[in-house]
Amino acid sequence: MVKKYSFRLLLVLIACFTLVSPALSQTDGPGISVEVIGRGLLGLVFLLFIAYLFSNNRKAINWRLVGAGLFIQFMFALGVLKVDVIHIVFEWISEQFVAMIGVFHKGTEFVFGTAFADPSGPWGFVFAIQVLPTIIIFSALSALLYYLGILQLICYGFAWVLSKSMKLSGAESMSTAANIFLGQTEAPLMVRPYLPKMNRSEILCVMIGGMANTAGSVLSAYVQMLGGTDQHAQAFFALHMLAQSIMSAPAAVVVSKMLYPQTDEDAIVRDLQVGKERVGSNLLDAISNGTTDGLKLAVNVAAMLIVFTALVYLADAMMFKIGNWTGINGAIAGMTNNVYDGLRLGFLFGYLFAPVAWLIGTPSHDMLAMGQLLGEKTMINEFYAYGTLAKMKANNMIAPMSRSMIIATYALSGFANFASIGIQIGGISTLAPNQRQNLSELGMRALLGGTIACLMTAAIAGMLY
Repeated sequence: MVKKYSFRLLLVLIACFTLVSPALSQTDGPGISVEVIGRGLLGLVFLLFIAYLFSNNRKAINWRLVGAGLFIQFMFALGVLKVDVIHIVFEWISEQFVAMIGVFHKGTEFVFGTAFADPSGPWGFVFAIQVLPTIIIFSALSALLYYLGILQLICYGFAWVLSKSMKLSGAESMSTAANIFLGQTEAPLMVRPYLPKMNRSEILCVMIGGMANTAGSVLSAYVQMLGGTDQHAQAFFALHMLAQSIMSAPAAVVVSKMLYPQTDEDAIVRDLQVGKERVGSNLLDAISNGTTDGLKLAVNVAAMLIVFTALVYLADAMMFKIGNWTGINGAIAGMTNNVYDGLRLGFLFGYLFAPVAWLIGTPSHDMLAMGQLLGEKTMINEFYAYGTLAKMKANNMIAPMSRSMIIATYALSGFANFASIGIQIGGISTLAPNQRQNLSELGMRALLGGTIACLMTAAIAGMLY
């Protein structure tokens, strides 16, 4: 049985290869070849093998579901990146998203004044002024759309596609779809009545969906960090951020159902029901609650960046001193052509994660930089990693608009880091206290699954860009 479905999965990958090849052969980009596609497919096979290796029940894996999930990812990515009509639509959406950020910036100008809020002014691009207020505003906007029922309607559409194509339970589909727009603790509100009755396979699907996707509130922050003050660059990254967020939904399902397959198909409730959870008693109350939640998130992001940045620099300084005492700093500087001046966290992350970076399609000359980014994202958090990516882009360590830049944009998204395990245990167990033990026991598996899902989207984007 396993051999039969493994063969079918191989056929799906071959079909995806066949569909991708003509699109790539018409592209003028440098270095695009069969080797690029082959390495991307090799990366996907490697990632699926890791999920298979850590599965709690390999014989129960539904390979049809795995094939369907991969096919959906390829088709969506191919449509957004290579089909003109679909690309133009998403390009327009990304441009409106950037324009919205510009309009919302007026609120920041009102509070901080034009001199402080103008990124081209004497103060320049100040993270606390340019990025953090955007998180608050988009959190309030999400609460507004949720109160009006618009967000639930959009999520229902995505959930219907996931449910029909991958045969998921209604609650799993709705939660995974909600994670495209909401954070890892807000999306479960959509399925709050079902959380206490979910089995471990369903709970893991909810957890991995939260770790693999990017909430709309922080997506805007990433767009500003990578795009800077250039609206065209912001629109470029917004397009790929939106594509990643949607692609991560089926990726999260594929990985979760490989790590913990559903064994009791008869017990699955397939009815799609939108949660009736209210975010406020009226329109103004919903906006106020969303603003308060956004403020908490923005303060949390600022605090984490202050603490983790300080700790990283402390660890770097201590490691560099050890490198001086042992005399290996000079050897490292020579070995890396002065890319790293000695024993640093970035150096360790770079070499530790470089093989993974190569497998997902990163060009060889950017492997160390990509490895460093992947290490920072997993060990610290995605905000810190995107900050490093923005610096690498500004210093031309990674060329803007290159394949490496695209792969990094996809791979660093999502909330798959160690801190998110605690966030999910605390947030989801508040909604379903009886699931606290399952959340705790599945935390590391969810982190692994979220990381694999993000890397899968990066490998596919690298093949197509």
